[in-house]
Amino acid sequence: MTQQHPWTRYVAIGDSFTEGIGDPEEGSPGGHRGWADRVAEVLAVQTEDFAYANLAIRGRLLQQIVDEQVEPALELNPDLISISAGGNDIIRPGTDPDEVASRFEAGLARLSSTGATVVMFNGPDIGMTPVLGRVRGKVAIYNENLRYLAKKYDAVVADMWALRELADPQMWAPDRLHFSPIGHHTIARMVLDALNVENDLEPLQPEPLPKRPWRAARAEDIVWAREHFVPWVLRRLRHQSSGDNVKPKRPAF
Repeated sequence: MTQQHPWTRYVAIGDSFTEGIGDPEEGSPGGHRGWADRVAEVLAVQTEDFAYANLAIRGRLLQQIVDEQVEPALELNPDLISISAGGNDIIRPGTDPDEVASRFEAGLARLSSTGATVVMFNGPDIGMTPVLGRVRGKVAIYNENLRYLAKKYDAVVADMWALRELADPQMWAPDRLHFSPIGHHTIARMVLDALNVENDLEPLQPEPLPKRPWRAARAEDIVWAREHFVPWVLRRLRHQSSGDNVKPKRPAF
């Protein structure tokens, strides 16, 4: 018999990762499912009158998440909150992972003050990914700061760095910046495990990729750069965001 968990009101805040980008599903609000929806679906099965809201918006920087999402989340009186923030800051040139972590603490302190269970994410090991691999050291420093903060505020750590399955390229969406459906599924299993919630989600094993000639792989890299990386850089230069004019997909219970 599955043991019932103690939560009835779950709110997720963050950026594209929590919104579910990379995991398209036509029937889901906003057109994306994602790990948070998957976690909420499992939690809902085990508790009567379970409620779930998702305030995350793609492209949001840490300060925007703190300023725009923390108080609306708390107004819903959740007993479970997840926050993933800072990733978009860390990958930008010139940012200081210690300074970003200090601003994260302000949001975490506010969330923790309510007595709700807070789940916070560290960053994945992106050493094997193109472009993002260059900031692996910054991610590692940021992660260590987050571990300290989790201990200080008694938060649950959803350990992305230790989730070695994410090294498989099939865990990533075609843009190589977000996770694929199988990636989101794998992360959902990890989050439920961090919460010590029994579940029936089975581990998904990606099919082995066929070997590609060197020229074919380089051609794919060029297409990726043109269709995904260059537009991302141009948005940064123009101070634009993929989340401009986007509303939360689940703003209330």
